[in-house]
Amino acid sequence: MPDLNRFLMNAIGLFCRFDVDEAAIVRFESFITGLGSVTERMSPDYHDKVLALTSHLPHLIAYTIVGTAVDLETQLKNDVIRFSASGFRDFTRIAASDPVMWRDVFLNNDTAVLEMLQRFSEDLSYLQRAIRWQEGDKLEALFSRTREIRRSIIDAGQD
Repeated sequence: MPDLNRFLMNAIGLFCRFDVDEAAIVRFESFITGLGSVTERMSPDYHDKVLALTSHLPHLIAYTIVGTAVDLETQLKNDVIRFSASGFRDFTRIAASDPVMWRDVFLNNDTAVLEMLQRFSEDLSYLQRAIRWQEGDKLEALFSRTREIRRSIIDAGQD
């Protein structure tokens, strides 16, 4: 049985609906923080953008990468499975999520997901050009900059 206290400790509860009684929100926030979690209030639109980038887009990318592997010819697909590295295995873990739930997440959050997907597509095109033109300095600059996000996640206790 999972340790519920460990699961809830420092978990973040996001509150996006403010059309209810403030006292009720405060009581619920007190309940959540009493379990060891942290609460945060944000607008629904902001919430949708944050979750589109931190949750929804990673799932979409995982489904796409694993889907590409599924569509490969048999021998190549078998070798992708046989020689899968930890990054690909991480993608398969994410892509094993409930397909019905994620279908509904994408369809119900389409505006924010499409906005973040467009930004991601632009960044991916930048990387394609850098690889094509052998612009290692651009790749290294991006890779160095993105390492800082990982460090920030660890420092925030979100690892």
